[in-house]
Amino acid sequence: MTNRLYCLALFACSLLVSHSVQAQEWTRFHGPNGQGVAATKSFPAQWSEDNVVFKSELPGIGHSSPVLWGEKVFLLSADPENAERYVLCLNASTGKVIWQHDYQSATHQLHLRSSYASCTPVVDKDVVIFAWSDPQHTLVKAYSHDGNELWSKDLGSWSSQHGFGTSPVIYKNRVLLNASQANNKLPAGIEPGESFFYAFEKESGELIWKTPRGTASASYSVPAIYSGENGDEIICSNTVDGMYSLDPETGKENWSVTAFDKRTVSSPLFSGGHIFGSTGSGGGGNYVAAIKPGAEPTISFKLDRAAPYVPTSVCLDNLMFCFYDKGILSCMDTKTGKVYYQKRLDCAFSGSPIRVGDKLFCIDEEGIVHVIAASKEFKVLATNPLGEDSRSTPAVAGGRMYLRTYSQLICIGAKKS
Repeated sequence: MTNRLYCLALFACSLLVSHSVQAQEWTRFHGPNGQGVAATKSFPAQWSEDNVVFKSELPGIGHSSPVLWGEKVFLLSADPENAERYVLCLNASTGKVIWQHDYQSATHQLHLRSSYASCTPVVDKDVVIFAWSDPQHTLVKAYSHDGNELWSKDLGSWSSQHGFGTSPVIYKNRVLLNASQANNKLPAGIEPGESFFYAFEKESGELIWKTPRGTASASYSVPAIYSGENGDEIICSNTVDGMYSLDPETGKENWSVTAFDKRTVSSPLFSGGHIFGSTGSGGGGNYVAAIKPGAEPTISFKLDRAAPYVPTSVCLDNLMFCFYDKGILSCMDTKTGKVYYQKRLDCAFSGSPIRVGDKLFCIDEEGIVHVIAASKEFKVLATNPLGEDSRSTPAVAGGRMYLRTYSQLICIGAKKS
């Protein structure tokens, strides 16, 4: 009897450990379901060289954020001169390259703050998916964890004055991609393309459905899954369709609300009974909109002062923390829209913040990690310089933080003994 209880206890512990490890995976842009919240409950605000597990030089440069599964880190990089893409898998403990695939490409116009490798891959227990584009080709490629290419799709031309910047996600057995292109302000010789939201079968790459989307300015919003009264919904945004919901099984639009008058870059967030998205431009006019979902969705309120254009925000309970591109942090109530503070950080942000427990972590464009208390009271806890510019978003898995600068992957963990 004692042995039987002992075996049952071991089995229960193994299940808990297995669940804990899986729960700590960082599988897509901005972490679990795009909400930017780590399963790890705490992480130190300040660190030193003793906390650096590794610094790995990457081939080329890029802004693709790292994703992790087990002991493997995946990210995209590229040669800034000839646009050659590097699909990378690194060891999560040592930073050494496990496998790499190189792909020739064509140079094309990019936004000053973009790169040829700005798209974050997505990974699950079976596959890892990468996407990138040039004006003639929009590529989606799937690999096994061992680096074998499983399938590849070319979705045709891509039109935008800023380049390609959307990232794929995985939902159950399908790969989702928002490919909303531009039809205005295009470089000479670039013809407008067609905009679709795609769903591919994860294992084979077979097209399951594609839903036409409105075209104005290119959208880079990465979708998230909202679980409401009617089950799971794909939530995404663009200029023409606004914030919208699609049926994951059929691609049929459930609802949409015209919420945005400029480009959408950030990913949807769910808090305080609202779905949040943002819109903006290099010339200003940015705002965050709080949408009440349902058969007849409405806009409850907006944050229209010092609102982020590129960064996706992050929440704790009914608090939202918005990192404005030009260096102002706002804390807002997600139920009412009340702003608790707006404080200047004297920097610029292109990457998005994440939350670990009660701390916010966001890398500024000069590669300094700002650590802020996730509370109604504004408090800077620490600043940690990485030594190189960055426009990426941190990832957290297995109790470690992974930070991508232009040309390096840096892993921060427990102090070396």
